Amino acid sequence: MGNIGPLEILLIALAALLLFGAGRIADIGKGLGQGIKNFKQGLRESDEVDKKADDASSKPAEAKSTT
Repeated sequence: MGNIGPLEILLIALAALLLFGAGRIADIGKGLGQGIKNFKQGLRESDEVDKKADDASSKPAEAKSTT
């Protein structure tokens, strides 16, 4: 009990197709794909910001000259 085989997956997909229609399922898939893409892009941008902050904090402070 609890094992899902290919027949069960096919029946679930068929039920979803009948309930939502092909166009609606395509929209849901497109939205999900865009969400994953945006999430990954946000992670990359966050890593770049963290790296820049680490680089800036590791540089020694320059002495200001008073002339």
